[in-house]
Amino acid sequence: MILKLLFVLISLSFISCSDWYQPEQVHLSFGNNVSEVVVTWSTKNNTKESIVKYGIGTLSLSAKGVSKIFIDGGRKQNFQYIHRVTLRNLKPNNVYVYRCGSKFGWSSRFWFKSISTENNWSPHLAIYGDMGLVNAHALPSLKKETHEGLYDAILHIGDFAYDMDSNNGEVGDSFMRSIEPIAAHVPYMTCPGNHEAAYNFSHYRNRFSMPSGQESYWYSFDIGPLHIISISTEVYYFVHYGIKSVVFQYEWLEHDLVKANLPENRKKRPWIIVTGHRPMYCSTTDGDDCTHHETRTRVGLAFSHMFGLEKLLYDYGVDLEIWAHEHAYQRLWPIYNYTVYNGSYEAPYTNPRAPIHFITGSAGCDELIDYFNKTRPAWSAFESRDYGYTRLKAYNSTHLYLEQISADKEGEIIDSFWIIKDSHGAYPNSEMNFL
Repeated sequence: MILKLLFVLISLSFISCSDWYQPEQVHLSFGNNVSEVVVTWSTKNNTKESIVKYGIGTLSLSAKGVSKIFIDGGRKQNFQYIHRVTLRNLKPNNVYVYRCGSKFGWSSRFWFKSISTENNWSPHLAIYGDMGLVNAHALPSLKKETHEGLYDAILHIGDFAYDMDSNNGEVGDSFMRSIEPIAAHVPYMTCPGNHEAAYNFSHYRNRFSMPSGQESYWYSFDIGPLHIISISTEVYYFVHYGIKSVVFQYEWLEHDLVKANLPENRKKRPWIIVTGHRPMYCSTTDGDDCTHHETRTRVGLAFSHMFGLEKLLYDYGVDLEIWAHEHAYQRLWPIYNYTVYNGSYEAPYTNPRAPIHFITGSAGCDELIDYFNKTRPAWSAFESRDYGYTRLKAYNSTHLYLEQISADKEGEIIDSFWIIKDSHGAYPNSEMNFL
């Protein structure tokens, strides 16, 4: 009897220990360019090796990477090892299969489609923010559409899990498992939101693998005719973590915009899109900073008004600014400094004379949906309290199409619009007509 009990205990111990080495929370991102894909996953214990076996149809190739221990800042000091492997020189427009792990255990077999590094194709993106572990209304549709091959990349504009640090990091683990059916098949590109602030954004910095930048807070990448810039609006609100981040990001952003506006670059990637969590404008009733006239992201730091982003993005001819944070969907007319600069009365988004903003923060979380003011501002074109997410398709250098999908109405398109531009560059009233 004693021997039998001992055998059972040893068996349970073996199963438990093997689980510690099992890969989970698998997700993809772009590397330094879209011909590179970074595979990221977690294990409970150190496997001493991080391997991805992959190939077109077969697992004939192998790549090695590194792992790093991540210790949650909570009372239990829960830890895990986060593994990163970069797959380089992928052949464009091919379906790759892969699995990740080590000699101690392997993940399931996943797939992804590599994309073209050229500019003359039409990428299709899903975009949203503020999706939690609980009440994630958009997630079922996103899973379905991802497996149908609809998207080339996902942009999650801040606020994950609600919150990744909760329950000693276990909520973050569960959230990363919940998005694996999407993120293990399509590059899942992110930016930090206010709900990632705990322990100096440690969960965000450790769990995601974004392209080069200040610990993944800010970066840019090219996909088709799009130059996408991802920034951290949170540096303006959590200055106690280091006000120098505001300066570093601003200087990096201006340098990136200068480079993107070089004639040879703007011709190749004419659409410049900026994404960040907190919007400059909104008309919700929750009293967030965007409901105030002098939003920090718009005009700069409190009192000094230094390093504001609105003028910078306007001067460098940014076409589209995408935000979240407000738990709703809101589309604005082309706007700069509270003045609407439509292309024309009949076609406001044809050759607009200022950037176009929209907010897509209604993917679903336990904080529910925000309310709008009863009176809609003149600069607000469309408002919706439906749960949902945004689709963007860049058809070519002149036509961009966006639509808002309602998860409440079983995938109905509740808003859609084209942005049409004959040319790209500095806006007519900009001080920097350099093109």
